[in-house]
Amino acid sequence: MAGRGTGTRAWRAAGVGLVALGLLASGCGSGDGGSGGKTEIRYSWWGAQHRADLIKKTIALFEKKHPDIKVKADFQEYEDFWKKFNTQAAGGNPPDVFQNSHAFLRKYDKKNVLLDLKPQVEQGNLKTDDFRNGLEKAGEVDGKLLGIPVGANTFGLFYNTEEYKKAGVTPKDGWTWKDYYAGIEKISKGSGKLAGDSGNASVMYLYDLVLRQQDKAFFTEDGLGFSKADLKKWWADNLRRTKAGHFTSPKKVQQARPKPALSGKLSAGEFSWDNFLVRYTSETDASIDLAPIPTTDGKRTGQYLSSLMLSGSARTKHRAEVAKFIDFMVHDPEVGKIMGYDRGVLATEPQFEAYRPKGVDKEIADYEERVKDRIEPITPHPAGADIVEAAFLRIGDEVLIGSTSVDDGVDKFFSEAETALGS
Repeated sequence: MAGRGTGTRAWRAAGVGLVALGLLASGCGSGDGGSGGKTEIRYSWWGAQHRADLIKKTIALFEKKHPDIKVKADFQEYEDFWKKFNTQAAGGNPPDVFQNSHAFLRKYDKKNVLLDLKPQVEQGNLKTDDFRNGLEKAGEVDGKLLGIPVGANTFGLFYNTEEYKKAGVTPKDGWTWKDYYAGIEKISKGSGKLAGDSGNASVMYLYDLVLRQQDKAFFTEDGLGFSKADLKKWWADNLRRTKAGHFTSPKKVQQARPKPALSGKLSAGEFSWDNFLVRYTSETDASIDLAPIPTTDGKRTGQYLSSLMLSGSARTKHRAEVAKFIDFMVHDPEVGKIMGYDRGVLATEPQFEAYRPKGVDKEIADYEERVKDRIEPITPHPAGADIVEAAFLRIGDEVLIGSTSVDDGVDKFFSEAETALGS
C-alpha cells in the first residue's frame, strides 16, 4: 500500500502501531443529513497535507456537480487515521466513505464494517467499467464488492544511478537474484561508504514476490503460504549479507527514520512501491531511477498491482449518495487531472487519459508500462494480515540486528502469525 509522504520502512513502521488496535464493535452510522435539506456524507482518508489539499479540490468539484450532497472531510496521518477509524467504528459512528486498501478488506469485512457495493452497481449508482488492468476486481472479496480502486502501483527497485554506474552494474529485464546480489556486492565494496541495498529481511511485500516466483505466496486465503524452512533460509541469507556489509545496518536504518536509507544516502538501492519515486527524488539530490524486480528463473517477477480504494460504511444511511460519490471520484476526468498519481497511477481509463504526467510522474507511468505484461493477480490477504506484516517487520529487524537468532525469530513469527490469523 502506498501513498505520497511515506517511505518504505517509514510507512511499514507506522503500521506497527496498528497491532494494538482492535475494532471492538461493528456498529456503523452516518450523518442524518446536512443543512438546507442537503444530504451530508462524511469522507475520511490518510495522508499528508498535500494529499488533503488535492482531495478538497475534488470534493468542491463534486459538490458543484451534485448540489444536493454535502461532503464533510477529515484526514490524518496513516497511524492516526486507523486509531480514529477504529474508535469511531467501535462507537457506531464511522465515516460514510473512507480510504482503504486491499490489505484491510477481509479484516473489516469480517467485522461487518464494509458496505457491499454490488447492489449499488446493479442500481446504476456506481460503474465498474473502464478500469485499467483488471482493477475492477481488486476490491472483490468472497463475492462482495468492498472497495473501488482510485489508483494502483507495483513494486520496483529504486537505485542510485551514479553508484550503479560507478560499479558497472546495469539493471535489466530478466536479471536474476544471483545477478542482483553480485551487483550489490560490487557496489558495497566499491563505494566505501554505501551498502548496496537498504536491507530485505523484514520487507513482507518483497518476500511475497520472491515466494510467488517459486509458485508460493506470503498469504493464502486462510493463512501463511510458506514454511518455517522457507523463512529460515530467507532470514539467514539476509543476515549473512548484512554482516558482510552488502545490506545497510538496521540500526543505521532506524536512526535515519523517517527518511529511508536510500534518500538518506546509506544505501544505493531499495525496494518499494513505484509511486514512492516522488518521495525519494524529493529527499535527495542524487539521481534515483526505477529498475525491474530480479527474478528466480529469468522471467517471472511475481509482480501485482496493489491499490488504494474507497470503501463505504455498512450501516450508512446514504448508500446511494456514497456510491455516487465513489463513482465520481474514480471516473471523473477532472478529478484525475487534480489528483495525478498522488495515490498511485490512476485506476480508470478516463482519468488515466485525462492526466498527462510530467517529470517523476511520467517516470512512474513509463515503469508501469514496461512491466504491465508481468502483472499477475494479487495475493489474497486474510483477516489479521496487517498484524502479521507488523510482526514480520519487527522480528525481521530483530534478526538482522542480532537480538534474536534466526531460529528463534522464525518460531516467534509463526507463533504470532498463527495467533493473528486464527483470531
